[in-house]
Amino acid sequence: MKSFKIIIGCLATILLLMVVIPLLRMILAADPGILKTTLTEPEVTQSIFLTLRCALWATLVCAFLGIPLAYILARWQFPGRSLIQGLIDLPVMIPHTAAGIALLMVYGKKFFMGKAFGSIGVSFVGTEAGISLAMAFVSLPFLVNAARDGFFSIDPRLERVARTLGASPWKAFFRVSLPLAWRPILSGGIMMWARGISEFGAVIVLAYHPMTAPVLIWERFESYGLKYARPVAVVLILLCLIIFAILRGIAGKQREV
Repeated sequence: MKSFKIIIGCLATILLLMVVIPLLRMILAADPGILKTTLTEPEVTQSIFLTLRCALWATLVCAFLGIPLAYILARWQFPGRSLIQGLIDLPVMIPHTAAGIALLMVYGKKFFMGKAFGSIGVSFVGTEAGISLAMAFVSLPFLVNAARDGFFSIDPRLERVARTLGASPWKAFFRVSLPLAWRPILSGGIMMWARGISEFGAVIVLAYHPMTAPVLIWERFESYGLKYARPVAVVLILLCLIIFAILRGIAGKQREV
């Protein structure tokens, strides 16, 4: 028993160190003065807020559209259900630059959907809408899968009881199913938002400008080298860690309640 715990603990520690050491190395090597200067650069602050804002919009839109889909996948049995689930998971598996090209070939200005949206004044190439679209495409599985698992964990008999007491399908969904699945949905939303912030490949293809923080980091690394890219990367990592810790704390309090 003791040897089992030691081996398992060592293996887990190795993996944790693989994650922690590079992050600590970059953060501890950063000069506080340079970080302070970086935080005052308009280009940096604008790119960070742009990234956070677009990731938030992507998460909210996908929550509005993805929660119903997750409910369908958890509750309904129909031909092609496994195929739809596979399609939802596909963005996680394909290279994100390929995802960006796929989006460009649908929502580009010369293509059908791009022309259709362009007729009402909406463009996805080089705009915040395009950034949000790219983020949503690659990070949607995190929200949908978490919500699906949340609905799946709820006993369907609770909904049936609500229906027998006179509740409509909508009322049973909003008063029974959705509140009980709230924690997994919140957790999935946090993961989707975090994944959206880090997206680079799909965003750089569909909307290079305005530059999100990951694109700005890459642009500075390519143009000026590691010295100029590292401060922006450290600022983004610290900010994401703080926000992520706050959101996880909120999710933890919801779980205790």
